[in-house]
Amino acid sequence: MSTDTLTTEFCLRLSRAWATLSRRLDSALGSHHGISFSDYQLLLQLHRAPGGRLRRVDLAEKLGLTASGVTRSLLPLEKIGLVTRQSDPRDARVGYALITPTGSELVTNATVVVDNVSRNALVGPGRDRIEAASSLMAQLAGVSQ
Repeated sequence: MSTDTLTTEFCLRLSRAWATLSRRLDSALGSHHGISFSDYQLLLQLHRAPGGRLRRVDLAEKLGLTASGVTRSLLPLEKIGLVTRQSDPRDARVGYALITPTGSELVTNATVVVDNVSRNALVGPGRDRIEAASSLMAQLAGVSQ
């Protein structure tokens, strides 16, 4: 197998693995907590942020989305009280997304579901293989670990 074919095959398998895992996570989170995996990722980023808030552009960067994509994702979460908007008193152009106490509680509880799905998906490979694959995924995503 040539190197090009090997790398292409890797990317195809990665895409298929992501689609499968994403469906499993969406299903589990939806049935237990009424949110999607995308919602979970957004809430988790806010939950981990200092003060539970991030500028929408920074949230977009962390999630690999556009600013308008983040705004569209935030709207339903705002409507159900998981996040709120906060403006910058010094610059009206800057908007923050802020996780609510209800959103923090939900993401904490949802993390148990995500951990269980993740653990079940990765039965078999040892810790070293998972760490190596995780490093490779971080490299592909252009993020530091």
